[in-house]
Amino acid sequence: MKTSFRLLPAAALLALGPARGLAADAVGGPLYLDPTQTAENRAQDLVSRLTLEEKAQLLNHKGTKVERFGILCDRWNQCLHGVWWDRPTTMYPVSLAMAATWDSNLVYETATAISDEARAIYNGWHQDPNFPGEHKGLIYRAPVINVERNPYWGRNEEAYGEDPYLTGRMGVAYVKGLQGSDPKYLKLVSTLKHYAVNNVEKGRQELSASVPERLFYEYWLPHFHDCIVEAHAQSIMASYNAINGVPSNINPLLLTEVLKQKWGFQGFVVSDLGGVNTMVRGHLKGKMSYEEAVARSLIAGCDFSDKEFETYIPSAVRQGLLPEGRLNDAVFRVLRDRIRLGEFDPPALVPFSAISTNEICSPAHRALALRAAQESIVLLVNRHHVLPLDRSKLKAIAVIGPHADTFTPGGYSGRAANPIKPIDGIRNRVGPGSQVRYARGCEIMGGTNEDQSIAQAAALAREADVALVYVGTDKRIEAEGRDRTSLALPGRQEDLVKAVVAANPKTVVILMNAGPLTVPWLEANVPAMIEAWWGGVEGGDATADALFGNINPAGRLPHTVYAAESQVPPQDEYDVTKGFTYMYLKGKPLFPFGYGLSYTKFKYSKLQVAPKQIGADGEVLVSVEVENRGERAGEEVVQLYVHDRECSVKRPEKELRGFKRVALRPGERQMVTFNLLREKLAFWDVKTHGFVVEPGGFEVLVGASSEDIRVRGQFEVRP
Repeated sequence: MKTSFRLLPAAALLALGPARGLAADAVGGPLYLDPTQTAENRAQDLVSRLTLEEKAQLLNHKGTKVERFGILCDRWNQCLHGVWWDRPTTMYPVSLAMAATWDSNLVYETATAISDEARAIYNGWHQDPNFPGEHKGLIYRAPVINVERNPYWGRNEEAYGEDPYLTGRMGVAYVKGLQGSDPKYLKLVSTLKHYAVNNVEKGRQELSASVPERLFYEYWLPHFHDCIVEAHAQSIMASYNAINGVPSNINPLLLTEVLKQKWGFQGFVVSDLGGVNTMVRGHLKGKMSYEEAVARSLIAGCDFSDKEFETYIPSAVRQGLLPEGRLNDAVFRVLRDRIRLGEFDPPALVPFSAISTNEICSPAHRALALRAAQESIVLLVNRHHVLPLDRSKLKAIAVIGPHADTFTPGGYSGRAANPIKPIDGIRNRVGPGSQVRYARGCEIMGGTNEDQSIAQAAALAREADVALVYVGTDKRIEAEGRDRTSLALPGRQEDLVKAVVAANPKTVVILMNAGPLTVPWLEANVPAMIEAWWGGVEGGDATADALFGNINPAGRLPHTVYAAESQVPPQDEYDVTKGFTYMYLKGKPLFPFGYGLSYTKFKYSKLQVAPKQIGADGEVLVSVEVENRGERAGEEVVQLYVHDRECSVKRPEKELRGFKRVALRPGERQMVTFNLLREKLAFWDVKTHGFVVEPGGFEVLVGASSEDIRVRGQFEVRP
């Protein structure tokens, strides 16, 4: 089914006008079809021509054709880590793995490549009536920028970790890559998900998150602000949940006061699928009619939704529940972006119309997927320099585990073209004369006769020069609609690891999961361990490259790996100061936020903080010299944290405020500099209901993780 729209030529529209109620303009055709006019003027003109029923049709994201204008529905699509299509597109590592790169430039590159493929599919359909595959529009529901407050959340793989600052940097890069930089036309429309305070799957269409005012603005919203104000995301999705008793879909504070008035959002708000239905059958069951739910959603600031908008908007207006002025604003917002996408203009005028279908699964995009997977890999443990492996000394390699011969694409994934599984990567990278032997050992979630399977895997490991054990989770354990019930390895995978380690002291464990895994026995007893995530089509080769030293792993954890599940507050506790994330964690983590080892060593020195005092509009320049003191080239992720030493309210012991990934050859030094703006020192004041910076002392902490601080400095903020 065609899921975008074509407009009839201007002459045909004019010919239809008198007979179908469309007024013919005196000169040059309808204003809304004039590419020399602004998108605002064109959208206003088109809105003025629409009937009430046509306006309702255009606000149904799966709506029917507006016959009088020849407009078909511009159906949305997904592109979380590659375009979701019924044919293969380039599949990149899942979003959490991309966050582990701590490389916003790389995120921008991958988003640019993804949007190239999205536009190529759209162009193929428009340029060739026989173009194969499902037709797609230009509104894409990505990225997911909810923060990972809840380590049990089933959708952690879709997001960028637990920290609002890191999430904001990754989200801004992704939105910019998706929407393009043309001053007139949008490449795609990027829809931010899910606004806001969304990271529990169980009962999500009825639950209400109780959030203190200060944490609402300090922790749950900054990344949305960055993606709206800095990256100019053109769409945002209201989440299913309620916040402090008010469902997001009818929350004027969230959708209008903060988003449209304070932040100046110019795009459109869309409900999550069935968002209006959740008002009538979920949050406010039996207390609200569909006309009331539709009217309250629009009045609160929701602009775009499901069939309920098309069905009930006309009657809501006629009953006096919905002002037509607000309805016109919603239609205007949606149409303005469709005009900016170039869908009303000749393709020759739209630069993105030149993107060829050759971009789909191109060799360049495949190479980018490999680099992204390589950069995402985190070296967690490396006792006695077990890694990297010396291929010349490996005659027999045991490849073991339920993930070894499995490809896990992750959520919202399209179709992968020839994905490289972990065992394929080992075979592709192993030295000549080496034998690769395989044993599954056990199932991810447990199976039958596993004592025998584990024993067979241990016997295989005993005869090998090295045992590589691939364990983790899959979408049956963590996914949309499904939170995890445990942070441990599922099934008997830990038993498998213990048996292999006992059989072969040269064992390397490769974790392939999304959310954090609390595995204290592995951390204490396994000679070497890496986090490989769900790495996309090139994940197998990338992991092998890290194991054999073709690359020096430099990924860093975008979340805290808790030492025990008892450290984690209840999932219905939304006040992060009660023990969530590296900022408020009680006790030591298993692996801290920002953590990752390297095959080389880096030295930090010569910290400079200037000026030592700043005023109302000042900024601090923080510089540090980083030197590669080892014998291998490598990359270091330099992390800047700040601590307010004299704040009148509870603040984090450290808070991320900058990071840079730098590549250094052996012996090379580089001065890394950060600009620390005064506004990044602010906290939310519940008395004035705004951000403030209190005068006093601040500490600067620079290092290799949130726990590995190498140099410290101080400065003062004056009134």
